Amino acid sequence: MPGDREHDIVLFGATGFTGTLAAEYLVAHAPEGVSFALAGRGERKLQALRERLKADVPLIVADVEKPASLRELAESTRVAITTVGPYLKYGEGLLEACALAGTDYADLTGEPEFVDLMYVRHHQKALQSGARLIHCCGFDSIPHDLGVQFTVGRLPEDVPLKVQGFVRVKGGMSGGTLHSAVGAFSRLRSAIGAAGERRRMEPRPPGRRIHGITGAPHNEPELGWVLPMPTIDPQIVLRSAAALDRYGPDFSYGHYLVAGGLASAAAIAGGTLGAVALSQIGPTRQMILDRLTPGQGPSAERRAASSFVVRFVGEGGGQRVLAEVSGGDPGYDETAKMLCETALCLAQDELPQHAGQLTTAVAMGPALRERLQRGGIAFAALHDGQR
Repeated sequence: MPGDREHDIVLFGATGFTGTLAAEYLVAHAPEGVSFALAGRGERKLQALRERLKADVPLIVADVEKPASLRELAESTRVAITTVGPYLKYGEGLLEACALAGTDYADLTGEPEFVDLMYVRHHQKALQSGARLIHCCGFDSIPHDLGVQFTVGRLPEDVPLKVQGFVRVKGGMSGGTLHSAVGAFSRLRSAIGAAGERRRMEPRPPGRRIHGITGAPHNEPELGWVLPMPTIDPQIVLRSAAALDRYGPDFSYGHYLVAGGLASAAAIAGGTLGAVALSQIGPTRQMILDRLTPGQGPSAERRAASSFVVRFVGEGGGQRVLAEVSGGDPGYDETAKMLCETALCLAQDELPQHAGQLTTAVAMGPALRERLQRGGIAFAALHDGQR
C-alpha cells in the first residue's frame, strides 16, 4: 500500500536542467521526516549530483526504455514527480506505472495531447488504484489554475461567473521546453484527435455550462495590447471549473498574454505563427530544435532577473474583483518550487479524497496555495466591489 512505501517522494529526471533545480529545492526545503530519493537513467550523473548537493539521499536508476525500472520506482514511493520531457515521447511509462501502483504522480507537461491521451488510457486505472494523476504542476498551469480558484472564491456563489487572466512574463527558455513546444506545434492534428477522443469519454457536469472565451487581440485598460494565449492553461482552468460547483452554474474563462505596445503584439503574433509553420516541416523543425538541447537553460543570473505577474479580472452577481499571482523566474526556479511543493502537499497534507486524472485546484486547492504563499509566490486581492 502507498502508506508503507520506502520513500515519500521520488524525483525522476533529477539530473536534467529543471530536475536539478527541483533536487536543490527538496534538499533545502523538505521537512525533517519526509524521505525522498533522486532518480534518473545515469548512475554517475546521479552520484555527481548527490555529491554537489552534499545530501545523503537515496538514488534510483530508472530508464523510460526499461519499463520494469519504472514499475519499481512507482512501487517504492507514495508520490512520483517527473521532469522528463517531452512527455508525449518519454512520459507515459512512469504515469502508467503510478496509475497501476496507486502512486500519486505529478509532472511539468504543457502538452495538451499528452494530457488528453493519458486521461483516455489511464484515468480509469487510477480511479481503481486510488492514484492521483496531476499534470501541469509548474508555471503551466499552477498560477492560472489556483489564481482563478482564488478569484472565484471572492465572487458570489451560485451565479454565472466570468474570469479573464492576463499574463506578463520575463524569462528565458530551456532546451526541454523548446523541444516540448515544437513537438506540440508539429502535432496539431493529432492533438485535435486526442481532444475529441477525450470529449467522447469524459462526463460533463450536469446542469452547468463551462466554456472558454474565444478572445481577440485588443487594447486592455492599464495593461496595453493583449493576445489570446494558446497554452494548455485555459483547458486546465475549465476542467477545474467543471469539477467544482463553486465556479457557478455558468462559468467562462479567457486567457491572454500581455504584449504591451502594438508593435510588440504584432511581433509576438508573427513569431508564434512562424514557429507553428516551421514546425510542420522536418528540416526547419530540426533547425529550431538544434538551437537548444534538453538539459540546457538560462543562467542563474538571468533567472534572477526573471519574473511573472498574472492579473485576474472576475465578474459575477454584480461584483467585479481583481486579483494577482506573482513570483520570480517562471520557467525554472518557480516551476521547480511549484512541482516540489505539489509533491510535499500530496505527501503530507489532508486533502480531498479524489483519484484519477485531476487538476491542482481539484486535488489540492487552498492547501497548495498556502504552501506556495509561504514559499514566496504571492496571491493578492486587489479590488472587490460592484461593477
